Amino acid sequence: MKAKLIAASLLMSMSLVSTGASAKPSCLKGAAAGAVGGHFLGKHHVLGAAVGCAVGHHMNKKQERQQAQAQAQANAQAQANARAQNGQAPAQRR
Repeated sequence: MKAKLIAASLLMSMSLVSTGASAKPSCLKGAAAGAVGGHFLGKHHVLGAAVGCAVGHHMNKKQERQQAQAQAQANAQAQANARAQNGQAPAQRR
């Protein structure tokens, strides 16, 4: 059991190093929550931390995509409003 724990912790630390020196806060928050949850569900804190990190990273990417889409929509609306104020016809799509 100790060998598995050591191997898992080494694997996780190497994955953090390969992705960059600093882990994103979403990964750290997810890892902390996963470690606590895994600990209470049968001493699986390392596995819980790894899964929590992956889930936190996924949720962060999902939020970034939604923010980028909202920003793009706001920019398109602002351009349409600017054209309307200048008296220009809206651009036609082909």
